[in-house]
Amino acid sequence: MPIVTIQITREGSGPGRDSVTPEEKARLIAGTSQLLLDVLNKPLDSTYVVIQEVELEDWGWGGLPALEFRKRRAAGKS
Repeated sequence: MPIVTIQITREGSGPGRDSVTPEEKARLIAGTSQLLLDVLNKPLDSTYVVIQEVELEDWGWGGLPALEFRKRRAAGKS
Protein backbone atom coordinates (compact mmCIF):
# COMPACT_ATOMS: atom_id res chain seq x y z
CA MET A 1 0.00 0.00 0.00
CA PRO A 2 1.83 3.13 -1.17
CA ILE A 3 1.33 6.40 0.67
CA VAL A 4 2.53 9.47 -1.21
CA THR A 5 2.76 12.90 0.38
CA ILE A 6 2.86 15.94 -1.89
CA GLN A 7 3.87 19.21 -0.29
CA ILE A 8 3.00 22.37 -2.16
CA THR A 9 3.23 26.01 -1.18
CA ARG A 10 0.06 27.76 -0.20
CA GLU A 11 0.36 30.54 -2.72
CA GLY A 12 -1.95 29.34 -5.41
CA SER A 13 -1.41 28.36 -8.99
CA GLY A 14 -2.41 31.64 -10.57
CA PRO A 15 -2.87 35.34 -9.95
CA GLY A 16 -5.22 36.17 -7.10
CA ARG A 17 -5.25 32.63 -5.69
CA ASP A 18 -4.04 31.81 -2.21
CA SER A 19 -4.27 28.04 -2.54
CA VAL A 20 -4.42 25.27 -5.09
CA THR A 21 -7.96 24.58 -6.30
CA PRO A 22 -9.83 21.38 -5.43
CA GLU A 23 -9.76 20.47 -9.14
CA GLU A 24 -5.97 20.83 -9.26
CA LYS A 25 -5.64 18.68 -6.14
CA ALA A 26 -7.88 16.03 -7.72
CA ARG A 27 -5.63 16.00 -10.79
CA LEU A 28 -2.53 15.60 -8.58
CA ILE A 29 -4.16 12.66 -6.79
CA ALA A 30 -5.27 11.02 -10.03
CA GLY A 31 -1.93 11.53 -11.76
CA THR A 32 0.12 10.28 -8.82
CA SER A 33 -2.09 7.22 -8.42
CA GLN A 34 -1.88 6.45 -12.14
CA LEU A 35 1.92 6.79 -12.07
CA LEU A 36 2.19 4.22 -9.27
CA LEU A 37 -0.09 1.90 -11.21
CA ASP A 38 1.95 2.30 -14.40
CA VAL A 39 5.40 2.02 -12.81
CA LEU A 40 4.91 -0.26 -9.81
CA ASN A 41 1.65 -2.02 -10.76
CA LYS A 42 0.01 -0.74 -7.55
CA PRO A 43 -3.80 -0.81 -7.76
CA LEU A 44 -5.53 2.56 -7.62
CA ASP A 45 -7.64 1.49 -4.65
CA SER A 46 -4.56 0.71 -2.55
CA THR A 47 -2.74 3.99 -3.18
CA TYR A 48 -3.11 6.89 -0.77
CA VAL A 49 -2.14 10.44 -1.69
CA VAL A 50 -1.88 13.20 0.90
CA ILE A 51 -1.56 16.83 -0.17
CA GLN A 52 -0.10 19.25 2.35
CA GLU A 53 -0.12 22.97 1.69
CA VAL A 54 2.74 24.82 3.35
CA GLU A 55 2.38 28.50 4.22
CA LEU A 56 4.83 30.65 2.28
CA GLU A 57 6.51 31.94 5.44
CA ASP A 58 7.07 28.38 6.69
CA TRP A 59 9.77 27.37 4.22
CA GLY A 60 12.87 28.63 2.52
CA TRP A 61 15.98 27.72 0.61
CA GLY A 62 19.46 29.05 0.12
CA GLY A 63 19.58 29.87 3.83
CA LEU A 64 16.77 32.41 3.50
CA PRO A 65 13.01 32.55 3.90
CA ALA A 66 11.40 31.86 0.52
CA LEU A 67 10.19 35.41 -0.13
CA GLU A 68 13.60 36.91 0.65
CA PHE A 69 15.34 34.35 -1.57
CA ARG A 70 12.98 35.20 -4.43
CA LYS A 71 13.51 38.95 -3.96
CA ARG A 72 17.28 38.56 -4.06
CA ARG A 73 17.16 36.28 -7.07
CA ALA A 74 14.87 38.70 -8.93
CA ALA A 75 17.30 41.53 -8.14
CA GLY A 76 20.19 39.44 -9.52
CA LYS A 77 21.76 38.82 -6.11
CA SER A 78 22.58 35.35 -4.87
